[in-house]
Amino acid sequence: MALDLFAGIPVTDYNAALPWYERFFGGPPSFLPNDIEAVWEVAEHRYIYIVQEPERAGNALVLSFVGDLDDRVAEIARRGLEPAKRETYDNGVSKVTYRDAEGNEISFGGGPG
Repeated sequence: MALDLFAGIPVTDYNAALPWYERFFGGPPSFLPNDIEAVWEVAEHRYIYIVQEPERAGNALVLSFVGDLDDRVAEIARRGLEPAKRETYDNGVSKVTYRDAEGNEISFGGGPG
């Protein structure tokens, strides 16, 4: 059975939030379903989207586990964004968290070494 996954991030002002997310993801959205949503395909059949929903903004938590954590963090840094927090757990797993202007968190995790 096919599976598409969409993770949503509510923002107060779509037009104000869009440039930060374009920088974070490294380019324009994969598609725009309407005037208040932008969608990026982050892996095959896996999407992260922003949507203007002021009453819910600032509360999103999204985590993607990746095999190239250090490279990904370096690539985002080249686009001018630095993580808000870095953690390494006892088992060697690392987590790097970014926050948009409203406090929504997008994190990447990666296995030991």
